[in-house]
Amino acid sequence: MSDQTVRVLVFSDDADKRQAVINGVGLRASKDSPKIEWSEAATPFGVRELVENNEFAALILDGETQKQGGMAVLQDLRNTIDQLPPAILLIARQQDEWLANWSGAVAWITDPLDPLTLQETVASVLAGQR
Repeated sequence: MSDQTVRVLVFSDDADKRQAVINGVGLRASKDSPKIEWSEAATPFGVRELVENNEFAALILDGETQKQGGMAVLQDLRNTIDQLPPAILLIARQQDEWLANWSGAVAWITDPLDPLTLQETVASVLAGQR
């Protein structure tokens, strides 16, 4: 078990979805993963401010957020920030995988969110395997 702590940002305009991600993954994505310190953002501005002022090991972005979804936010960050952490997108439909890939996500998870899939995906990203 790692004694290291990493920060992970979860973005969604839906507080219940942010909580579902945090609860689904927990304090560690796996027994070999570092402890996670969670940060939350409900707006694209909040994401940008947090990413510019903190060091994150990963981003988890909701592709279904209203007005400016996670895919657009990720694309914007990729175009303006040099050292961007790997991003996981939450997508509503399997057909949206190509958009998640286009936006620069290293992984994606479809709704409904499955805690085991969340844990495995976050653990894999934190381990640098994606």
